[in-house]
Amino acid sequence: MSEQYPQYPQYPQYPQGEGKGPAQLPERPASISNAVKLMYVGAGLGLLSLIISLFTLGGLKDTVEESVRESDPNATQSTIDAAYAVSLTMIGLFGLVGVALWAWLAWKNGQGRSWARITATVLGVLNVLSTLLTLNQPGSTTTTLVFNLVSVVLAVVILFFLWRPESSRYYEAVTRSRQLH
Repeated sequence: MSEQYPQYPQYPQYPQGEGKGPAQLPERPASISNAVKLMYVGAGLGLLSLIISLFTLGGLKDTVEESVRESDPNATQSTIDAAYAVSLTMIGLFGLVGVALWAWLAWKNGQGRSWARITATVLGVLNVLSTLLTLNQPGSTTTTLVFNLVSVVLAVVILFFLWRPESSRYYEAVTRSRQLH
């Protein structure tokens, strides 16, 4: 036997502008959803690139030693070892920060935060420019080149999605909704 619960009337929506009631966020357009998914793909590729970098460090110690010896021919082994440790730390740190930025910007762009779109744009443009400037650097592996080119294509496609007209309307609507509530 099921109990009957009293039916309460639905409360009408609060008038906009009074700052009361739940915020009614607009529906996320497909362009934003696609950009967010691709940003998570970028985070995954960044993590994969970091892992591959850490497993293929064979020549890094030699490169660090050559660099240290160029600047100081009398450098001790402990100085070279310290420079190598710093290099490893920087690779790991920058790799993890890159992965975290991809994921964080995906999350915030999915929420319709305008500043996240601007930040993603600045970082995307910097990614494209730095990749173009480093394409012909000696010592780059084919794997590094492939990851950099995929990252650039990913950045361009993401920026295309983030700046679509429906995306701009979404960011504007989310901003208005937040200002009202």
